[in-house]
Amino acid sequence: MPGVLGRRGMIFALALLAAAAVVAGGLAIFGRSPTAEIAPPLPTARAQPPHASKANENLVISVVGHVRSPGLVTVPSGSRVADALRAAGGANPGVDLTALNLARKLTDGEQLAVGVPAAQAAPAGSAAAASKIDLNSATAEQLDSLPGVGEVTARRITDWRTQHGGFSSVEQLRDVDGIGESKFQKLREQVTVG
Repeated sequence: MPGVLGRRGMIFALALLAAAAVVAGGLAIFGRSPTAEIAPPLPTARAQPPHASKANENLVISVVGHVRSPGLVTVPSGSRVADALRAAGGANPGVDLTALNLARKLTDGEQLAVGVPAAQAAPAGSAAAASKIDLNSATAEQLDSLPGVGEVTARRITDWRTQHGGFSSVEQLRDVDGIGESKFQKLREQVTVG
């Protein structure tokens, strides 16, 4: 091959070959696409319910009447009357529980009367003041028995009582949501504050 190309041709051919080797080597080393890096695992945010603190809150219920262990019981939020009754040791043998709605959800600070007759409104013309329902100790069922008071209004009354530490006068019943002037006039003679 030196005879065909000559000395200069040989140098030129070697220079071209060297240049091609440098280019091929550069491409081999630097021409590769970078390897993909694996990202470290990122911490995940846990979705929390909007009222997470309320969901984990315990309820304190006053259980009175004919139960094995009357007094205050603590039950998880969302508990029902049956749960509070069970926490108080259950009803005494022979106690009629048909007046209690065992499936009703409880609210913090309410009183549950077991086997105790609910206070009844006095018949018209009767002077029996003892039949008035005490706003500070009445159960939701007792409040529900008042005219114009349903389950929702009874719950609002017990909630207001819990939030404000009780009623100091019957007139404060007007501050409860859902009790307007006409409903207050119907209730004022049938309730008391003890």
